Formats: sequence, structure tokens, C-alpha cells
Amino acid sequence: MTQNVTQWLDEIKALKQQLVEMRQEREDAYASAINWQQRYETEAQQRRVEAKLTQQAIGALQQEIQQIKGRMQPDESGTGRTPEIQAAVSELKTEADLRSHLTQALVECDRLTQALQTEQANHIQTRKSLTTALGDAIGTLAKGKDE
Repeated sequence: MTQNVTQWLDEIKALKQQLVEMRQEREDAYASAINWQQRYETEAQQRRVEAKLTQQAIGALQQEIQQIKGRMQPDESGTGRTPEIQAAVSELKTEADLRSHLTQALVECDRLTQALQTEQANHIQTRKSLTTALGDAIGTLAKGKDE
């Protein structure tokens, strides 16, 4: 009978130990869950802030686009001049002013045309140089394979 009691006492002791371990596991699981919830909430808050900042940036860009579109709209005459050009033209009071600005515009147009032609020539030269270099590299590779 004492052996039976000892057995029961040992089993109760083992069950108590299991109960302690289970409680510790439960507490660890709760702590882990709280930790993950805090991480999730922090991440969600960061995403909300980022989304708000992105929406503000989008709004600012849309407003800027509308302003640019407004400046690019043709005037009532349908000539397509922007308000800045219209203001500059309206400042011209005499024929001499008109000739002076026209001369400046033509000189600027010639300068830009020359710059464009120079850039095009440089582009052609660069393309030729790169094509030659590529051909040389392929030739060198082909010789290397033949050897």
C-alpha cells in the first residue's frame, strides 16, 4: 500500500512539474504574442505615416502638374503662347524693342541649333568609336578562341 501511495505521490509531483512547465510555456507564448503585436503595431504605424507622406507628395505633384498645365494652355486667340511669352510680348512698345528681341531670339536659336548639331556630330563620332572598339574586342575574342 505504501508503494501505491508513493507511486501516486510521484505521479502528483510529476504532474505538478508538468503544470509548472506548461504555465511557463503559456507565459512565454503570451510574452511572444505581445512582442509580435507591438512589432506589428509599430510597423503598421510606420506604414500609415509613409502612406500619409506619399499621399501628400502625390497631392503636391498633382498640384504642380495642374499649374504647369495651366501655364501651357493656349490663350484666347488659340496661338498657344504661354502667359510668360504673352507678358514679354506685351512689354515690347516700339518697333526697335521688337527688332532687338527678335534679333536676340534668332541669335539664341542659331546658338541652340549649332549646339544641337555639335551634339549630333559628337554622338555619331562616339557611336563610330564604340562600334570600332566592339569590333576589335570581338576580333580579339575570336582570335583567342582559335588559338
